[in-house]
Amino acid sequence: MAGHNSLSSRLYRGELSIDFIRRRRLWYAISAGLMLLALVGLLTRGLNTSVEFRGGNDLRVTVPAASSAGEQDVRSAIAGLGIEGASNPVVSTLRGNGTTIRVTTAETKDADTTRIQDTIARTVGVQPDAVSVSSIGASWGKDITRTAVTSLIVFLALVMAYLALAFEWRMGIAAIVSLVHDLVITVGIYALVGFEVSPATVIGVLTVLGYSLYDSVVVFDKVRENTRNIAARSDTTYSLSANLALNQTLVRSINTTVIALLPIVAILVIGTIALGPGVLQDLSLALTIGLTAGAYSSIFLATPLLAQLRERDPAMAAVRRRYAATKAGASPADVELAGTRA
Repeated sequence: MAGHNSLSSRLYRGELSIDFIRRRRLWYAISAGLMLLALVGLLTRGLNTSVEFRGGNDLRVTVPAASSAGEQDVRSAIAGLGIEGASNPVVSTLRGNGTTIRVTTAETKDADTTRIQDTIARTVGVQPDAVSVSSIGASWGKDITRTAVTSLIVFLALVMAYLALAFEWRMGIAAIVSLVHDLVITVGIYALVGFEVSPATVIGVLTVLGYSLYDSVVVFDKVRENTRNIAARSDTTYSLSANLALNQTLVRSINTTVIALLPIVAILVIGTIALGPGVLQDLSLALTIGLTAGAYSSIFLATPLLAQLRERDPAMAAVRRRYAATKAGASPADVELAGTRA
């Protein structure tokens, strides 16, 4: 009995309903505000791309237990060399099997890179060959950027094609708008906060877009089920049926998002505290931001937009007129006349 009267059961049967569709202007305004803030951050601050994208040097050294050298010591020593491109190095600490200091700089001459390597070794108290050096050219970074952008465009094109074939073109448009919304907000947060964008971040963002698409497709499938043969009905409208579908899948969407976020947030927190900056942190951070934005867009943006697009169809206008006539207590003949009236 408890399950029969649970919140999810009452939402599914329509006994309790949250009117998502009618409040769509509010959701649009919230989304527009978030996207505007994200775009301002992106245009004014830009993205803090990792060395893999912009090119440069990546040097790492494991600090001996007896050494007291830290990030600031290494940063000051390198800045004191006066090398162009290394005057403001990015120094971070990685934890795991010992403590590793990571230094990234802009691209430098080979001789200058060797000087940086020697300086790091001297500062932490190790031999120069204990400092690993990876140099990434600017052209390689541009190739990585081009590949990431191409992957995103191909992904969006495939999504549009799939939804147009499996469902209908309006669902494809609604899903693409939702995915762009998630992408802009995720990238905008990275720009505003200054999080580093690495290849792991790109992987995380693409994963998030796939998850957001899955969530939207679940709702769209329920909308399609609720609106089957709706053109011949007079007891509902497309918007009402779509709103019912949202309520029927609401608890599932929330539960799925929370369950997915729990281990990701745990990885983010543990990874940040125990390991410091790295691939795990980059990936889990992108997933955390993106999953949250994706859960919002699949509920508050994709389906309300779909309903708005679908209601412009003349057939759906006829359904609305029949529904209004039925609610007004008109006779069956008058209801049918209302549906066929131009």
